Amino acid sequence: MRILVTGGAGFIGSHLCERLVNDGHTVTAIDNFSTGRASNLTNLVSSSSFALIEGSILDSTILSPLIKEAEYVFHLAAAVGVFNIVNNPLASLLTNIRGTENVLEAAYETKTPVFLTSSSEVYGKNISDSLKESDDRILGSPVTLRWSYSEAKAIDESLAYAYFVEKQLETRIVRFFNTVGPRQLGAYGMVVPRFVKSALANEPITIYGDGNQTRCFAHVYDVIDAVIAIAFADNTIGKVINIGNDFEISINGLAQKIITETNSKSEIVYVPYEEAYGDGFEDMERRVPNIELINQLVGWKPKRDLSAMITDISAEMKKSS
Repeated sequence: MRILVTGGAGFIGSHLCERLVNDGHTVTAIDNFSTGRASNLTNLVSSSSFALIEGSILDSTILSPLIKEAEYVFHLAAAVGVFNIVNNPLASLLTNIRGTENVLEAAYETKTPVFLTSSSEVYGKNISDSLKESDDRILGSPVTLRWSYSEAKAIDESLAYAYFVEKQLETRIVRFFNTVGPRQLGAYGMVVPRFVKSALANEPITIYGDGNQTRCFAHVYDVIDAVIAIAFADNTIGKVINIGNDFEISINGLAQKIITETNSKSEIVYVPYEEAYGDGFEDMERRVPNIELINQLVGWKPKRDLSAMITDISAEMKKSS
């Protein structure tokens, strides 16, 4: 197929582009390089089945013709990372909402299927044992900018779902839970690459808050397997599906594990949220995905554990240092 990937030079986008080309598709990626990097796509530069366009999804004059030529759109372009969102709330909201509107409007013109990537952030402060796709969202005040990303992603989902219900556009929505792996940058608040980088340099590992908050991490290779399985199945149309690993670990536990597995001499230091993110910042105590639906629909389960993630991220960092 002829496929367009928005945000194709990003961490997850670049892995997806590689996989699609390897599977025999012709792929065009569009990226404005705000968080993506052309170097993520080095493996594809010489491929005749791949093209990279520098441009923004906010620019319909670039976006619409690309969607017209495509037979399928993977929409990954978004403002990401807690630091990024808190520091640039307006630009983030615009990219995440107006950008998605542009994609859906153009795709509807040509009846091109859209695969929308959302985030576990939509659940907000819901700390259930395992978050199901139909679970309630629990959010803080709209003026706590921490939640603006959650709001934007939820509106994206509602837009995509409305296009499916009202206009019969073929849409699929997935929610990523903390995807990690090679090419992920720590600069935007991504915790695993940040910790691994510090550990390899034997520098202090900084934990925000008390470190008792828990997360679940999924390897990007597993996540791409899930994306491909969902994207090309008929029983996933019009559905919202969690993609994640349900193994839960505290941030303290994560830091210890990374120190042990990288034979690091790093010490752990704690920084209050206010100092890192400004006054009134709120975090989630816990976020665990329920992955029964994806297993039921396409038979997917994560294969790689946290050790594999740490090993793969460390290997890549050593290679590029």
